[in-house]
Amino acid sequence: MKKVLLVSLISASLTLAAATSFAQDRFADVEVKSLAVAGSVHMLVGAGGNIGVSAGDDGVLMIDDQYAPLAEKISAAISEITSQPKRFVINTHYHGDHVGSNAFFAQNKGVTIFAHENVRIRLASGEDVNPAMLPVVTYEDGIKFHMNNETIHVFHLADGHTDGDSAIWFEEPDVLHTGDLFFKDMFPYIDLGAGGSVAGYIQSVETLLSKIDDDTKVIPGHGALADKADLQRFVDMIQETYAYVQSKKAEGLSEQAVLDMGLEEKWNSWAWQFINEERWIKTLYQ
Repeated sequence: MKKVLLVSLISASLTLAAATSFAQDRFADVEVKSLAVAGSVHMLVGAGGNIGVSAGDDGVLMIDDQYAPLAEKISAAISEITSQPKRFVINTHYHGDHVGSNAFFAQNKGVTIFAHENVRIRLASGEDVNPAMLPVVTYEDGIKFHMNNETIHVFHLADGHTDGDSAIWFEEPDVLHTGDLFFKDMFPYIDLGAGGSVAGYIQSVETLLSKIDDDTKVIPGHGALADKADLQRFVDMIQETYAYVQSKKAEGLSEQAVLDMGLEEKWNSWAWQFINEERWIKTLYQ
């Protein structure tokens, strides 16, 4: 019995070590690069969701912080922008590619983490949660920051990508960070199991469009720096493919029948590794 237990423990340890090694190898070659956007705002690209940064004399405010293994690289990239202290992190939602470095920045840099209250609820309900990664300030509708000579509006958009989405608008330089309410030139991931919905997602994007103009620079959750025209094209795609799939469903076609038919050829370029055409159709059908 002891021998079996020992073998089991060794096996579990090897599995954990292999998983840890894989995670480290996966991010070993990732470079975190920064792009000056406007005013105090920078955009950091690495792996996972795009990071927004307000850097100035008042310190650093971050929007999201990607995966945990990238925390040191993210911190170093910000330090190349400014030597001022890192003070705040805003989580746009609860997914790991946006909140993975929360604990690092809270424990090692003393940042305060902000998010919609549903983000804290969902993170706290996970397994083996490090309390340091949890938002310590939560809000229901939104919150406003005044720092680095800019007004930073944070507002909640319900039932879109998840039930805890926030978008952030930097008023003076006119920069919008959408979180995962925008995947530039890609089919979006809509987390139907976490309060997201296609109709809610469309409504959220239309709300964002109503708040910006042609000069607004838009940092998407994923993809290159964009503008209002890119965001409009994105929601047009969702509306058109949604109407198409729902019309086929109303005609009595099964999900598999719609999958067999596929979408129009003009949408081929929107498919990507995580959300290919099949997965997007399944989302639209549900």
